[in-house]
Amino acid sequence: MTIAQTVEIPASHRLTIEVPQEVPAGKTILTFTPASEKAGLRPAPTAPDGNGIVGECPLDHTPNAGTIAAFEEIAAMKRGEIPMQRFDSLEELLADLRS
Repeated sequence: MTIAQTVEIPASHRLTIEVPQEVPAGKTILTFTPASEKAGLRPAPTAPDGNGIVGECPLDHTPNAGTIAAFEEIAAMKRGEIPMQRFDSLEELLADLRS
């Protein structure tokens, strides 16, 4: 789960953060990234209901040719056109990757 919210940092540099109920209680990591429109960075997106939970990534993640080829290979394996590789151990898998 990713939560993003754009906030204004006041002169006092003090923020009060309200976390949506959907977020489980416990340890978490907060990351602060300054948003600079001059540098071409966009403020973090927020959900339409204002709760800060973002559904889809706003960035363009167009796969490159290698990724598309991997997707096509997996689809062919699912259709039974080419056999799936099976490994009995991690060592066997790593040896195949190295070859």
